[in-house]
Amino acid sequence: MNRTGARALAVGAAAVLGLVAGCGQSVGQPRDDVRGGAHQASRAATGDHGHPLRKSDIPWSGSPSPFNAQIKLADGRRVAMHYMRGKGLFVQDYSPRAKGWSKPALVYGTKTDACQGITLKAKDGTVAASGDFGVYCADGEPPTESVAAVAVGPLTKWDTHLTKDFDGWEKIVVAPGGKKVTFSRGSDTLRWTKAAGFPAPR
Repeated sequence: MNRTGARALAVGAAAVLGLVAGCGQSVGQPRDDVRGGAHQASRAATGDHGHPLRKSDIPWSGSPSPFNAQIKLADGRRVAMHYMRGKGLFVQDYSPRAKGWSKPALVYGTKTDACQGITLKAKDGTVAASGDFGVYCADGEPPTESVAAVAVGPLTKWDTHLTKDFDGWEKIVVAPGGKKVTFSRGSDTLRWTKAAGFPAPR
């Protein structure tokens, strides 16, 4: 082969490599790596729902225990919350497609004793919850930590708000469309909005 023919062959090979690189894959990046990255993103988006439902480890005489709560959403998903002694408030969500629960996730961490029950409300894809903790709650004293929490969509992130030395929220109302949640006790109110979240702590 003469020098001119060899140069033409090299140019043609470079053009083929350029076309392969332009088909959605970087030069030098194995195709298996591309598939692996997409798989990881998909798992992160859908979550792992291969876990059993966990219950509170706090003893309670009678049934049901106020330290466990569960609610069903219109799309078939479910949300369950429970207290763990010396750790705080945890949440799991159930996938009807996977027929299993997510790994327990910490919503609010504290070593303070759980106080009173857990309230859950849901509407139009928005889930709201409240829970309380108190240093001497077992002796009948009021809560010292009142937590309000809200999650939307995939329920993987919870917005939380803490009110100290408060008797706890009595009522939760999720507005139609799920864009606003109101927590109330008597004349005291706390509002969460999808646009701004909770107000800054006072």
